[in-house]
Amino acid sequence: MQKVALLGLGIMGGGMAGNLLKEGFPLTVYNRTRQKAEPFAVQGAQIAATPAEAAAGADVILAMVGDDDASRSVWLGEDGALASAKSGAVAIECSTLTTDWVRELAAAADEHGCKFLDVPVTGSRAAAADGTLTLLVGGDGETLAAARPVLEAISGTIAHLGSIGAGATYKLINNMMAAVHLTALAEGLTLAEKAGLNLEALVPLINTGAVNSGVVRGKLPRMIEQRYGDLDFALKWLEKDVRYALELGEAEAIRLRTAQAALAVIEAAREKGYGDMDMAAVLEGTRS
Repeated sequence: MQKVALLGLGIMGGGMAGNLLKEGFPLTVYNRTRQKAEPFAVQGAQIAATPAEAAAGADVILAMVGDDDASRSVWLGEDGALASAKSGAVAIECSTLTTDWVRELAAAADEHGCKFLDVPVTGSRAAAADGTLTLLVGGDGETLAAARPVLEAISGTIAHLGSIGAGATYKLINNMMAAVHLTALAEGLTLAEKAGLNLEALVPLINTGAVNSGVVRGKLPRMIEQRYGDLDFALKWLEKDVRYALELGEAEAIRLRTAQAALAVIEAAREKGYGDMDMAAVLEGTRS
């Protein structure tokens, strides 16, 4: 069975680690805060002090971190995973990152003799815990085939979208569209409340109407209850993803007007102190 290293044990990474262990993969984990790694040692994982230590001897190396800077820190440098990765290992970046950095990372992996896949994920905290994430894959089919046993352990759907960068590109588009859905919902609820409507009475109409979507259905209860703790996905990461999408749009000479408007609402909520809370807190960006 393939030996696996996993770098990053947040909400998504933690769920992935749990499922890899359930499927019997020998697993070494690294997290910047060791405390988050300790529960997985009880389940059989080895804890590494650095990404390089985690990656040593691994057949497949997965990373799930917050942004481009965090990704650089776990992959590059003398303590980075690529410094110790064996020749032929498959390096898999699952984080939501810029397409430019993903392609740069792929080149760095190649220089170190590693294969590379760009595999951001979609799905909720529950999907990560249940092993039913959707994986958005960029890379060649041969490398995907080599890594498939590991990827199947953490996912319900594996979508091969094209060459390296394709996964990162669609993940930014996906999260940009989700942000637009959420900010439209937030503005609609705020307007309805100001106009004197009963928000609870609107819930079934939204859930069964044309304005419904997966992200709307998922976040509507939190918005109605103003329940932003015990987060699924932090507002600050949604802000980062929309910024990355806007950068991509600029590079492609496309003006993403609705995404820009969504970012303004997200920024307003973050400036009120909701950045570390669930992204449903975007509702607070619509309130005076």
